[in-house]
Amino acid sequence: MANSISPLHVSRISISPPCLPKSNGFGFSSVLCSSVNPLRLCSDCGLRSASQPRPSSKRLVRVLATILQEDEEKVVVEKSFNPKGFPEKEKEGTYGASPSDGAPASSGVEKWTIKLEQSINILLTESVVKILDTLYHDRDYARFYVLETIARVPYFAFVSVLHMYESFGWWRRADYLKVHFAESWNEMHHLLIMEELGGNSWWVDRFLAQHIAALYYFMTVFMYALSPRMAYHFSECVESHAFETYDKFIKSQGDELKKLPAPEVAVRYYTGDDMYLFDEFQTSRPPNTRRPKIDNLYDVFYNIREDEAEHCKTMKACQTHGNLRSPHSCSGDAVEDDAGCLLPEADCAGIADCIKKSMTEPPPATKT
Repeated sequence: MANSISPLHVSRISISPPCLPKSNGFGFSSVLCSSVNPLRLCSDCGLRSASQPRPSSKRLVRVLATILQEDEEKVVVEKSFNPKGFPEKEKEGTYGASPSDGAPASSGVEKWTIKLEQSINILLTESVVKILDTLYHDRDYARFYVLETIARVPYFAFVSVLHMYESFGWWRRADYLKVHFAESWNEMHHLLIMEELGGNSWWVDRFLAQHIAALYYFMTVFMYALSPRMAYHFSECVESHAFETYDKFIKSQGDELKKLPAPEVAVRYYTGDDMYLFDEFQTSRPPNTRRPKIDNLYDVFYNIREDEAEHCKTMKACQTHGNLRSPHSCSGDAVEDDAGCLLPEADCAGIADCIKKSMTEPPPATKT
């Protein structure tokens, strides 16, 4: 007689707690952004029945195969902050240099400031997500149009403030300007794709998205001028939500999307001859290492999801002051200590940092 698993047996099988990841309480995952992380079962974690004798090994293998198959393609976004406590070592957190860099550890006040900033960002993000879930639970393309209209705003706001800093003569960062413009260029093409798919066909969707974007711009300018760290983390939260939204969509609608043609604007953007700006916003990888294929609409949404993952990584890197570098700044053959590849330190990062340094650092010595 062939062995089979009844629904009763499956419902009573449980995985022991040490094998399960801990929830962070805010609905964000804690694994690497844009990385495939299939379920791995440790050797000491077994499957057991709550009220019946241990099943046969053949049944266990079949259950494990089902679990692995379901989780094989799960892709989730990294959350850079655990609200339940601070990392014991600076290098385990998102912000600040690691002790190996020779930088002093963050003070208690700074840690609590970071916790407050990120808690506010998470609360704001979750509030907006709940509103979008209510308004667009059954209208995917309209939801994507609203998301992309909002998602491109922070990068324009960052560039605006950076230009203001240049005008004041405070500091100059060409790499930041290049990368943020490239990110805005990428998000603009996401928006063009959603418009070609009809996401902006309703007047009410255009009205909502455009007015939210206008308010979001001024809020981001103020936040970025006050604390770039907080602004970058907020953008990471927004990009994280966008990634998860596209990830769920292609998993639930993948078969249908593979039957539909790709919009022309997507084909031109992802397979064109000039890919400089496409490589520029992906600061976690060398240029010319990602060249998407676009055969159908599934490929389009798959690559949009991967773009959002790259935005997450860049926003995470930006939260450490002076950590961002253009992928084109150095050639592949450049050595690490090449002075041309090192980004000069800025005097300050935002108004809050300027005030802090003016109060804690001694004035420069006067020549006599």
